Amino acid sequence: MTRDEARKKIIFALDVHDLAEIDRYAELLSGKVGMFKIGKELFTSCGQEAVRVVQRHAGQVFLDLKYHDIPNTVAKAMVAAARLGVHLANLHALGGLEMMATTVREVHREFGDERPKLLAVTILTSSTAETLQRVGIDRPVEEMVVRLARLAQEAGMDGVVASPLEIGPIRHACGPDFLIVTPGVRPTFAAVDDQKRIMTPAEAVSAGADYLVIGRPIAKAADPVAATELIVDEIVAACS
Repeated sequence: MTRDEARKKIIFALDVHDLAEIDRYAELLSGKVGMFKIGKELFTSCGQEAVRVVQRHAGQVFLDLKYHDIPNTVAKAMVAAARLGVHLANLHALGGLEMMATTVREVHREFGDERPKLLAVTILTSSTAETLQRVGIDRPVEEMVVRLARLAQEAGMDGVVASPLEIGPIRHACGPDFLIVTPGVRPTFAAVDDQKRIMTPAEAVSAGADYLVIGRPIAKAADPVAATELIVDEIVAACS
């Protein structure tokens, strides 16, 4: 794998608070990472302009809003996301087959092939078996992740967001062309923080991850560009 191919696998999580910070990171890391993730806090604070700031620096956007509502509402929200020109957008697989299938149908109807890739969140990487049990899900985390991934594929979704520890079972269940985006990735030089089910970038890519969501290990580094290059080193070494 080339260094450019490795960079394209990195999605930098823009866990910042205002447009000036978005602009700073987008200028600093555009071309150094494959994509920028805009989540709920940032989008709620800055709105569509958050996406536009990244795009002004020629950056691609993963709009990580994890929609979960009635099918018609989620479908309309995802169509609105597609109009922003984002590259990836997601919803919660726990919303069910009808919600996902309706969303796929409506986005395809308006945009055809010129659309974002649609992802379904399986089980959050902060969740454990106890977390699921307390909300009435008595199945193991891995079993639930695979079940939700299969449901997403049946609905026509392009892939899932899942812990790196579930990459193997998802690949076995859904095949090589189903996208897997993995948060819970911590480089060897970084702290674990609040993630429970984690891997290093090298481990996640070796397991078959298509994209790695990485935030704090880059953002908290004294030199974010140098930290990004260290992550690229790990990925390339794993694939050499």
